[in-house]
Amino acid sequence: MDAIQQEVIDIFTRTKALLQGHFVLRSGLHSGHYFQCAQVCQHMPEVERLAQLLLAKLQGVAFRTVLAPAMGGLVIGQEVARQARARYIFAEKENNTLVLRRGFKIVADEPVLVVEDVVTRGGRVLECLNLIRQAGGVPVGIAMLVDRSTGLAKFDVPSFSLLEMSYPTYPPDQVPGWLAKLPIEKPGS
Repeated sequence: MDAIQQEVIDIFTRTKALLQGHFVLRSGLHSGHYFQCAQVCQHMPEVERLAQLLLAKLQGVAFRTVLAPAMGGLVIGQEVARQARARYIFAEKENNTLVLRRGFKIVADEPVLVVEDVVTRGGRVLECLNLIRQAGGVPVGIAMLVDRSTGLAKFDVPSFSLLEMSYPTYPPDQVPGWLAKLPIEKPGS
């Protein structure tokens, strides 16, 4: 583990954003670990630092707009946009599908960066990529704090993460006994 990854883990641990127990993730999978990024996002000095580290990984990625899926990507997306002096918009759920509301528009050929907090399967990121393309924009990259997909989340644009954590996840019908004994928590994303 390099120094930057250790710094990020220290930030998550210090702010109690990395939890242990029995969790049902947004994806429906079960895990013994949970990244509750909302905990770190209430501490603006840490959010500023995480955005700095993320932007350093994006050298050479040119974007005019940051699009973040609500709720998880809201704070880090806004801070990445602020530091990059880019426009910031977000997508939110309507009838269980991400949509652009509040008058947000993406124009033809607009280069857009998707920013998310944690990716497990990548569903919300894929929805954001589709929103960008449907509007005529150009998705140029994906920036995330944590990629916990164990390499399974694949995208057709470059993706960048501060951490790649491979804590195991389990379908509901395959939860191991030791995990099933713990009370289930569904903290939300």
